[in-house]
Amino acid sequence: MAEIGKYNDLTIKKRVDFGLYLDDGDDNEILLPLHYVTDDMEVGENINVFVYKDSEDRIVATTEHPRACVGEFAFLQVKAVNKIGAFLDWGLLKDLLVPFREQKMRMIEGRYYVVYVYLDDASQRIVASAKLDKFLGNKIPDYQPRDEVDILVAQRTDLGFKVIVDNLFWGMLYHDEIFGELNIGERHKAYIKCVRDDEKIDLVLWKKPSTRVKGLTERIIDYLKHNNGFMKLNDSSSPEEIRVTFECSKKDFKRAIGNLYKANKVTIEPDGVKLV
Repeated sequence: MAEIGKYNDLTIKKRVDFGLYLDDGDDNEILLPLHYVTDDMEVGENINVFVYKDSEDRIVATTEHPRACVGEFAFLQVKAVNKIGAFLDWGLLKDLLVPFREQKMRMIEGRYYVVYVYLDDASQRIVASAKLDKFLGNKIPDYQPRDEVDILVAQRTDLGFKVIVDNLFWGMLYHDEIFGELNIGERHKAYIKCVRDDEKIDLVLWKKPSTRVKGLTERIIDYLKHNNGFMKLNDSSSPEEIRVTFECSKKDFKRAIGNLYKANKVTIEPDGVKLV
């Protein structure tokens, strides 16, 4: 049986004037409307489609790709608000409903929100919720330091950014370990720093310091080449000056300059660093 809100491999059963009927493997027919049918689709062929309910509450298929499937989080824009709730643009013809009961605060047309997409048990319709906490942390995190994970940046705090880890857990990226610009709604690869005793997850954006410093040395060389082989930054420069120029910590900057000096690629002058 086809899973609503997910991608399914279905078999083309027959062609009709208004589209194709697909067999879900359980003798149920699901319509792929004519709008999505291409000339190379043949009866008996398997095709990958997204299955959901249309505005008339019929189970249908589409070859379009929503911005999130059931069980996933996404950063979506509100297209409209009415007496039922807010409707989000998630990439399909039918917008995604966030009922008022699933809003932390009343959503405003035109704004973006992080939401969780799920299947309503009663109606079997795909809806979304902005009450993220009830969908996260329902398992025990089983990660080791340096494990790679997928994150969605969800919320800015005084300490840094709260992120959603692998669609399962809350995680934290701290300000003093973020050296570039980070925005709500962005997706990134990140690495486990530690899972604390309280099962909260701390993350970093680099797997290990050596990888981070290697990339920084390349940026420093490039900067020197584009600035007549000299820069005024050195060990005496403030952490803020270094952060603004290279989006890195002073500690990493000093390590990168030291590596370049040992490799005879730069000389350290009283007033800055010079390219050899």
